[in-house]
Amino acid sequence: QVRLVESGGGLVQAGGSLSVSCATSGLTFRRYTMGWFRQAPGKEREFVVAISWSSGNTYYADSVKGRFTVSRDNAKNTVYLQMNSLKPEDTAVYYCAAAATDYRLTYASVYDYWGQGTQVTVSS
Repeated sequence: QVRLVESGGGLVQAGGSLSVSCATSGLTFRRYTMGWFRQAPGKEREFVVAISWSSGNTYYADSVKGRFTVSRDNAKNTVYLQMNSLKPEDTAVYYCAAAATDYRLTYASVYDYWGQGTQVTVSS
């Protein structure tokens, strides 16, 4: 059984930092591209960042480029998202996802497995 479990969300003031992580089990982690998506109330789920399983390349949404950093630890089967200079518009539920592909990574439909999400709230 595949499981993706996010942790580390919370409440932070604008300009602050927060780190979230996603621990996985039941899949060959090193063979999956890992992505982070977010969904704010009343909005569609949107792509945040992905990190390739094959090359280690990272792909960021323009809205978070330069502020967010994704990393992965294949020994721990875990992916991390470090979020700096947070803004109120970053408030959302953050989901990690696993994809057995390196293509079309900004599309939620290519991801095979999803976590339950963790709430990140940025106060102004």
